[in-house]
Amino acid sequence: MKPLFLIIAYLVAVTLPLFLSWWFGGPPRQFHQELASGLGMLAFSMILMEFILSGRFKAISNDIGMDVTMRFHQIMARTALVFALLHPFLYQGTPSGGQRPWDPTRQLTITTDFSALSTGIAAWLLLSGLVVMAIGRNQLGYRYETWRLLHGLGALLIAVLLLHHTVYAGRYGSQPLMTWVWLAMTGVAVGSLLTVYLVVPLLQKSRPWRVSSVVRLTPRQWEVTLAPDGHRGLDYKAGQFVWLNLGHSPFSLKENPFSICSAPAAGPEVSFMIKELGDFTRTIGQIKPETVAYLDGPYGNLSVDGRAEPGVAFIAGGVGLSPLLGMLRQMRLTGDPRKVKLLYGNRIIDQIAYREELGEEDVVYVLSEPPDNWHGQTGFIDAGLLDRVFSDREFSEWVFVMCGPSVMMDVVEDHLIKRGTPPHRILSERFSYD
Repeated sequence: MKPLFLIIAYLVAVTLPLFLSWWFGGPPRQFHQELASGLGMLAFSMILMEFILSGRFKAISNDIGMDVTMRFHQIMARTALVFALLHPFLYQGTPSGGQRPWDPTRQLTITTDFSALSTGIAAWLLLSGLVVMAIGRNQLGYRYETWRLLHGLGALLIAVLLLHHTVYAGRYGSQPLMTWVWLAMTGVAVGSLLTVYLVVPLLQKSRPWRVSSVVRLTPRQWEVTLAPDGHRGLDYKAGQFVWLNLGHSPFSLKENPFSICSAPAAGPEVSFMIKELGDFTRTIGQIKPETVAYLDGPYGNLSVDGRAEPGVAFIAGGVGLSPLLGMLRQMRLTGDPRKVKLLYGNRIIDQIAYREELGEEDVVYVLSEPPDNWHGQTGFIDAGLLDRVFSDREFSEWVFVMCGPSVMMDVVEDHLIKRGTPPHRILSERFSYD
């Protein structure tokens, strides 16, 4: 029910300026000009809603999933860009030269004074660049912190420029009611940005954590454990994730999302399974005990708590084991009666983490490049392996939880649906889309 409510709320927020402008607007103009104004208003309101979608609000992301929220954020940003690109070209027949003396309220024409149009042109160019930079972020090679700063400042500048353009160049935005509507919507959008970058860090400052241990799991994987410093810790569900800031000010942009691999039932300490990949993770082994850390979270809805299925199938690829390990640990600590099977895929044997803890019972290890003396499964986690491990009844009755490379999850999801597993029993979270 809540996802439906959120969709309705989004549609209302995005189309509200359009309907108010239609209701209180002046005489209609030619169709292509009205279409141009409508697309412009939709683009602006969708851009303002992007601030909410990317603002880490638990009321949104924890019910429908952060991956769904961010994917929707991406799709709507590109849709808004298309509307914005079309917007100026549809004014092909609009008279030029500014307001007419016989039309002081702009009921029949719009201004074409450059001072009013320049902010729209600047926003038009910035939005195009911002979307292209977001799509090609990995190829451009930006550090995550640099990209995040540029993305946030760029979005803020676009919102301010569009507000000026809409109020001073728009036929409808210049009306007092619509001016206040656009001011209010822009204020909410900017407020959400300030919440993430100022309010949340202020709250984090009063709830610091300390690194209690850094343990090497495999040649390139580590377990980092944090203990709460002067507070009770984190209220989370097994499988959720947080934004982790290690050794920096709570106002620093140097924070990254990591799944929690510990179990709530184990106590207030939280642990993370981290693989050396980027600039930050390559230095994990250098983190010293007692280093100050800050957590923003928990986020995500990848959880098996309270589900009624008779069994849980965990399917992990590489470091994707992390959230599934947290759920498995929670089930073991609480004596959960549900049956469990774990498929755990890696490239080589040295990448297998927590093997002693996981054990061999109901655990299937898969290597794509196995050694000569390997007696487990070989290849990849694919349709054939799933058919060998799970029965028809398990396909139809169990809940399947997966985390790992996108290719693996695509293959698994497609085969589960083919075997009759209901979509609501297939749980995953994705953070790579393009």
